[in-house]
Amino acid sequence: MKVIRTITALRQEIQVLRANHAGGSGETVVGLVPTMGYLHQGHASLMKAARQQSSIVVLSIFVNPIQFGPNEDFDSYPRDEARDVETARNEGVDIVFIPSVDEMYPQPTQTTVSVSRITERLCGASRPGHFDGVTTVVSKLFNIVQPQKAFFGMKDAQQVAVIEQMVNDLNVPVEIVACPIVREDDGLALSSRNVYLSAELRKEALVLSQALRAVQEAVEAGTAVTAADVRRLLREYIGKSAQAVIDYAEIQAFPSLEPLQDLDELHVFDDLLIALAVKFGKTRLIDNIRIEHMEVLSHV
Repeated sequence: MKVIRTITALRQEIQVLRANHAGGSGETVVGLVPTMGYLHQGHASLMKAARQQSSIVVLSIFVNPIQFGPNEDFDSYPRDEARDVETARNEGVDIVFIPSVDEMYPQPTQTTVSVSRITERLCGASRPGHFDGVTTVVSKLFNIVQPQKAFFGMKDAQQVAVIEQMVNDLNVPVEIVACPIVREDDGLALSSRNVYLSAELRKEALVLSQALRAVQEAVEAGTAVTAADVRRLLREYIGKSAQAVIDYAEIQAFPSLEPLQDLDELHVFDDLLIALAVKFGKTRLIDNIRIEHMEVLSHV
């Protein structure tokens, strides 16, 4: 495994690996796993999927400044490069790309990639400009690495939808592979920001997965059939935690992220997404559950 810090060296190494693989049988598939580092088992699951589906696996570690707002945690975002590199090595990654901010943005950025509509809801509504930063850096990584597949976690379901929309709209020749949320044994979704939680707040944060499970059961039982039902149940369950401050608790179609009034409004190509963003102290956590289209309609 090689650790590479410049775009030029990365392109050269990918070219070498492609040439080495070209002599073998089958297609050479480059798989990209974009991350901001401080890797956990959720990231490891993405690397495992990439290893299974790709000839060459590239992991990027870059805390992208342009997707953070002025009062967000860019400077304090957790970082542990040595541990990340060892994790990548254990997962069979071929290249770890760790550029500096100056390498990725040598000049003030005058060009950004912006996806409209679906970025204006959920996290996009409370973090203006966030997704412009995400789509811009992911677009840069796609151009630098030129992967055939890119692997993203469904914990940030809106990010997956936004990246898929960008790829489809711009005819980018990359397949977006959405991988399931990885949780602790007690249900808490893995996140690099979980490290911010005190023992007390971490226990309180379990209310997120509990609320999602309760709503899923209500949908499947047919006792929640409108968006208002779902929102009410979510807020009731999250309200059991005195420490929880709700940013949003929403129900939308996925991946279109169109708002819903009744569950039977789902388009044939959409699933149901129930998504949360909740603060515990200064730590903002997101979580969601995706219920497949036919599973929803069979209970409505």
